[in-house]
Amino acid sequence: MTSFQALVVSEQTDGRFVSQVQTREVADLPAGEVLIRVQYSSLNYKDALSASGNRGVTKLYPHTPGIDAAGIVEQSSVSEFAAGDEVIVTGYDLGMNTSGGFAQYIRVPAAWLLKRPQGLSLREAMLLGTAGLTAALCVAKLEQAGLTPDAGPVLVTGATGGVGSIAVALLASLGYQVAAATGKAEQAEFLKRLGATQIVNRSSLLDGTDKAMLKPQWAGAVDTVGGDILFNVVKALHYGGSLACCGLTAGVAFNASVLPFILRGVNLLGVDSVELPLVVKASMWDKLSLQWKLSNLETLAHEVRLEQLPAAIEQMLAAKTSGRILVNLT
Repeated sequence: MTSFQALVVSEQTDGRFVSQVQTREVADLPAGEVLIRVQYSSLNYKDALSASGNRGVTKLYPHTPGIDAAGIVEQSSVSEFAAGDEVIVTGYDLGMNTSGGFAQYIRVPAAWLLKRPQGLSLREAMLLGTAGLTAALCVAKLEQAGLTPDAGPVLVTGATGGVGSIAVALLASLGYQVAAATGKAEQAEFLKRLGATQIVNRSSLLDGTDKAMLKPQWAGAVDTVGGDILFNVVKALHYGGSLACCGLTAGVAFNASVLPFILRGVNLLGVDSVELPLVVKASMWDKLSLQWKLSNLETLAHEVRLEQLPAAIEQMLAAKTSGRILVNLT
């Protein structure tokens, strides 16, 4: 029987949720066709919610979060994968109600897996992770809706977060003029290093929530926060502009009006990276490993070991993190 280390979140008798590194057995993992020895994972906001006991993310505890994992196939009962294959998995039920990537082993359905893109190492794949995939999907949707680098400035909200920071870097690498919105003034230089040409104070994006329309400012936008900021940015899009929406840290509701849509013909584009068909995920990963490969990935990341994760989770919940947090399980 193979033992391994995993971060386990347990509910206490007083209702608190505590994260601890524990020894687990491979035999206790859920059913699945492929057993993977995890090399790297990454910390996402959804993982922090799971670790805090959010029942909208994870229903049953004890539980191991981690919606991302990259590693080496140890055992496989399907022909598509063989022992020694390097693979990645992001989303689906991993880390939500299926034991996730904050562990040295996972067992998952083969339908969740992709072989490592040739242009990325396992480490690079997790420097991107779900955040990178989501950012790429946002940019792809904006371009499909007609956005081009010469259209004008593109706003990224929540720009110091995982999705936001990669969106800033990716848009800048593709030649866009990027405005990065954040409530962390001390991170301005970090965002400029990623390629932002303008820093926007997050509080200014709440001005005019009582108005049906705002002065056009943005050719496009990637919104990672939701709430009233989301619709204020929609109201400030250029004629025919588009916003890709993928987050909710500022709230799930906003007061909407049809006016920006029928007077300026703007587009609000929803982006999901969890239940996306595997073939679409594969196409995005191919882009991220080739024509959209970022040269500054390492500057986005802070690396932690498994035992350092509880502290990193607390920092993320307190909005004190920036960029990506890579989890090294080697």
